[in-house]
Amino acid sequence: MEENKKNITAEVEAFLFVYGEPLEVKKISKLLLKGANKVSEVEAKEVISELQKKYAESGGLSLLFSDSPAGQKVQLVTKPEFAPLMEDFIKDEFKEDLTPASLETLSLIAYLGPVSRAQIDYYRGVNSSFILRNLLMRGLVERYNDPQRANVYLYQASFDLLKYLGISKIEDLPEYEKFKTITKINNAEQPVNTQLSN
Repeated sequence: MEENKKNITAEVEAFLFVYGEPLEVKKISKLLLKGANKVSEVEAKEVISELQKKYAESGGLSLLFSDSPAGQKVQLVTKPEFAPLMEDFIKDEFKEDLTPASLETLSLIAYLGPVSRAQIDYYRGVNSSFILRNLLMRGLVERYNDPQRANVYLYQASFDLLKYLGISKIEDLPEYEKFKTITKINNAEQPVNTQLSN
């Protein structure tokens, strides 16, 4: 039983890390129901509460709670005392050139856009939250709500990126139509869960 609880706690932690934004407790419970462990919303809240205690005792992370009409949301964040360190880290990031990971993400957005964060993560195989935030702050991509799914953001190339690349429309990218066709085929074969979240 104790081992099972550890697994559930690890799963909740993984969901919060990958999602990167406030996640509804109800949604966490639904996601856990799909796994090997059948967890109610009450049990999910208990696990989150224990996770919050664990972070309060040690480590650089914390859980941030907020209420919305849809219910309580929770987000994995860094502790406030590390804010100055994180600010310095982010400032340094903007002084440097784009990393290969940032360029890869930017290419995916340019050729796939509009695209959700879940789809970007699926293609890259890693969490892209920090990179997307960086690209947004640099003005290279734009983000807006998906008209079909209110809790999902879509990303696309910004006008500034087009100007920087010296093109007037996204279709002017090299071999744009070829890559767009390939990605449409891949999207049709993609697991459904990559289409459900940011």
